[in-house]
Amino acid sequence: MAVILFETRPVTPPPARHALVTRAVSRTAVLAASAAGFALAFVAAYLLFVRTEAGRGVENGVVRSAQAAGATVSWAVPLQEADLVVVLGAVAVLLVVISLVRRRFALGVTALLLLAAPLVVAQLLKLYVLDRPSTGDRFGVADHNSFPSGHVSAAMAVLVALAIVLPRRFRLPALVAGGVVVAWVAAAAVALGWHRLSDTVGGCLLVAAVTCAGAAVVSARRPDGDRVPPIPMLCGLLAPPALVLAGFAVLGTATSGAAQFVAAMVLAALSALTVVLLLAGPLRRVTFDPAEGRVRRLRRH
Repeated sequence: MAVILFETRPVTPPPARHALVTRAVSRTAVLAASAAGFALAFVAAYLLFVRTEAGRGVENGVVRSAQAAGATVSWAVPLQEADLVVVLGAVAVLLVVISLVRRRFALGVTALLLLAAPLVVAQLLKLYVLDRPSTGDRFGVADHNSFPSGHVSAAMAVLVALAIVLPRRFRLPALVAGGVVVAWVAAAAVALGWHRLSDTVGGCLLVAAVTCAGAAVVSARRPDGDRVPPIPMLCGLLAPPALVLAGFAVLGTATSGAAQFVAAMVLAALSALTVVLLLAGPLRRVTFDPAEGRVRRLRRH
């Protein structure tokens, strides 16, 4: 009987075709740079508008114009009638409900923290750290410190918290649409004579700085890229201070009280919307939900 032997050789699989592997961009670095940029802009707004005589003078002129306008700013009356405490309470309940419906309780806690933290910081800074030098204004403009604005800080914090607790695919549309509402709140606060332009800008910048700092901490605790992108980092660091400098320069060019009043309202709205858009970029892909982060890690493996 003939025995036929076959030699078995290990079969080598064909080489897999891999896409070009590139180092991922570090979101943490961009968030940290943005947090520093917003904080630097906050300090710049306080120093330029509050601590300089020129800044106080032009903003006091805006307040006098707002007081003289009276009932002509009827579009801002809804803000006057809103109870801030009730609104914040309702938003807090809404955040809890959304997180429970989505079965993301930890995400709801994160959103509540990012709602409360900047508001607490704003009040502490306003009452105990920052002050407004007296101008001796004989026209009755109050010289107590109103920097940063509590109403604008609250509107900005509400927007950020809602954008975080919603599904991530809705975050960018929510920030863009909500930015229009924050812009209206900022302009209305100026129109009613409640706040100066710097107060509204400072409120937006403070919330953005606290949010980016918190997001950087969250991002650093999870898998992140190792490539530091210079352009997004420079944009996050330099764009907010540039916004403050531009607003100060534009408001200073207005000569009459009416022109200052209109310029302050327009600048308040545009500045608020710009800060929201600058925040939306680095915040867009941050994974705040621990459950979503675990799922994404499992998919990678």
